[in-house]
Amino acid sequence: MESFLRRLKYYGLGFLIGLVFVFVFFQNRGCSWLPSNRVKNAFLDRVIVISEDQLATLKSEGISKEDIIEVLNDGDVNFGESITDGDLKVYKLSKDIEGKGEMDFFFTLPNESFISEVNIRAENVSEVKNSTKGFGAILNYPKDDHLVFLDANAQISCKLKALGIANADSLFGVLKKTGKIDFSQTNFAEKPKAMQYLSVLSSRNQKFGIKAIWYKNKINVVAVDTDSTILCP
Repeated sequence: MESFLRRLKYYGLGFLIGLVFVFVFFQNRGCSWLPSNRVKNAFLDRVIVISEDQLATLKSEGISKEDIIEVLNDGDVNFGESITDGDLKVYKLSKDIEGKGEMDFFFTLPNESFISEVNIRAENVSEVKNSTKGFGAILNYPKDDHLVFLDANAQISCKLKALGIANADSLFGVLKKTGKIDFSQTNFAEKPKAMQYLSVLSSRNQKFGIKAIWYKNKINVVAVDTDSTILCP
């Protein structure tokens, strides 16, 4: 019995040391089982956007894209002032930003969508909805070099080839450079998956649009919209 208690004591000591390493050196990010980290990881798995009409506020407040990503890495989730159920979940996150003090950010989490929209103007969670007009600037993509994949559709391949885009990875590269969300053509309420619409400018300076859903943590392109000069069978 004494031997068992000694082993249990050593095990407990080792477990506590491990927790210290996780909390101090990894700043809680290693604990994916914590409710707050599960929420923040859900956002980091999505495309973070901000409506273009809030970009001026972002600049006037001196907030950078990096500040917003830091909020998702190290900010505090206020569950009591968040909407955690329903088709549109909204979470309030707070963080003390150097030189600016503590600031509040609201992030949307639409059901079955790869987009999360950040709102920096709202005073409380009841004011926050997904935008329905205008465009959204993309602040961050998930860390996945192969985030985009294409439906096996001859029309999609033909139109992308005419735009000088060889494959899904090439399309992702163009998206990262020029892509933005067109809220007016995005339908977050569509079932079974939200339909997102992205406006893109090709390397040949041709504007086109893509319709995409979120499937297995990927941006699944289901259609490509081009002008009438591109004809595909």
